[in-house]
Amino acid sequence: MVNTLKNEWLSNIRGDILSGIVVALALIPEAIAFSIIAGVDPKVGLYASFCIAVIIAFVGGRPGMISAATAAMAVLMVTLVKEHGLQYLLAATILTGVIQIVAGYLKLGSLMRFVSRSVVTGFVNALAILIFMAQLPELTNVTWHVYAMTAAGLGIIYLFPLLPKVGKTIPSPLVCIVVLTVVSVLMGLDIRTVGDMGELPDTLPIFLWPDVPLNMETLMIILPYSIPLAIVGLLESMMTATIVDDLTDTESDKNRECKGQGIANIGSGLIGGMAGCAMIGQSVINVKSGGRTRLSTLIAGVFLLIMVLVLDNLLVQIPMAALVAVMIMVSIGTFSWESIRNLKEHPVSTNLVMLVTVIVVVATHNLAYGVLAGVLLAALFFANKIGHYMIVRSELDDQTNTRTYKVIGQVFFSSSEKFLQSFDFKEAVDKVVIDLSRAHFWDITAVGSLDKAVIKFRREGADVEVIGLNEASATIVDRFGVHDKPDAVDQLMGH
Repeated sequence: MVNTLKNEWLSNIRGDILSGIVVALALIPEAIAFSIIAGVDPKVGLYASFCIAVIIAFVGGRPGMISAATAAMAVLMVTLVKEHGLQYLLAATILTGVIQIVAGYLKLGSLMRFVSRSVVTGFVNALAILIFMAQLPELTNVTWHVYAMTAAGLGIIYLFPLLPKVGKTIPSPLVCIVVLTVVSVLMGLDIRTVGDMGELPDTLPIFLWPDVPLNMETLMIILPYSIPLAIVGLLESMMTATIVDDLTDTESDKNRECKGQGIANIGSGLIGGMAGCAMIGQSVINVKSGGRTRLSTLIAGVFLLIMVLVLDNLLVQIPMAALVAVMIMVSIGTFSWESIRNLKEHPVSTNLVMLVTVIVVVATHNLAYGVLAGVLLAALFFANKIGHYMIVRSELDDQTNTRTYKVIGQVFFSSSEKFLQSFDFKEAVDKVVIDLSRAHFWDITAVGSLDKAVIKFRREGADVEVIGLNEASATIVDRFGVHDKPDAVDQLMGH
């Protein structure tokens, strides 16, 4: 217990506190922006970000990962807010949390093992592109001061760490934000600031049960929104956890993360916040700024609320150019530049999966669609590849006029046609032996192909013997096969 407390909370105190402050600063404009996307008051996103970050710090499965209000979730709420209002959004947020907790107990977090590395790479690259694209509105139709401030911010971020001693002590994104804010205030620059994003709340959040009737009608209204919110939230959280695992060379509990996201969203809905999930951009900022334990996530949430309520006069003066510089750094650091170099070395199928994931995510701005497209494409390529590894060899015993077919490999929907084409049904033999001792039957398509082969040979007058089925294959053949069931065979042949 003591070791767990030390490892997960107190092993990196200075780094976690500083990184948490940087993340909190980066969370504010995004939480406000996501609230605007969803069509709700800025305080809904800010309260959600505070609540989710604080709760996930205690119950999440990935120390050092940042969860808050996100764009991917905000986009899914627009229609619900427009047609039914904020109260139904809060109810949908609570239901989203319940669904995610159930998913955690069903161990759906383990499904991440079906997501290939090329899909994760595509997801990361697409997210880096989206993060960069999200900064473009702040860099269009603006004065030269904004470009100068953004360039200066990037200079500080990349050059400050090169300074001896102090460069490794203080996170450069924090230095960037502080320096550019001081310069902007002293020079009286007329550029866009955090205060221009929307009005900040001035009171603590309070417990708030959604003002909606508890009946089936309400459930039918919110369920079509809660299910996709839960899926997208878990998908983005699981992908982000995998990325942070790689960045920190540690492992995380994906099923615990599912439950944690659910508890955090229920808490958010009960204090007037919107649904959220893990944020790859802020998580990367946290890791790059030195954050490693749960303390960094807790500091990010707590400091966010303190800044909004106590330091609001200072906060509203932060130039957006400083935060744009930080987010550009995140997009550059998030993008897998190695994947570009690997395009020449990796197989075409791997590259296609990565590129399709990127294209679909960027085109739809929906991470779930991109990951789904990537996973499906990867599965098709895998099935096709495994199907080619199935071979059938045969030998004829002239003395007994017996042909033995030895099947080697995996027989399933992709290889079943090749399996059938490997037999010579017109050969005049007295007996056919189909040896399956080095084969495995996976599905009913494979069983159906075996049935067809046996029945065709028998129709040509040959005696057929199937041998060597392993236990798993024998089970599925016994259950779904018809070649050894006379009545079923007659029915199949139309007698």
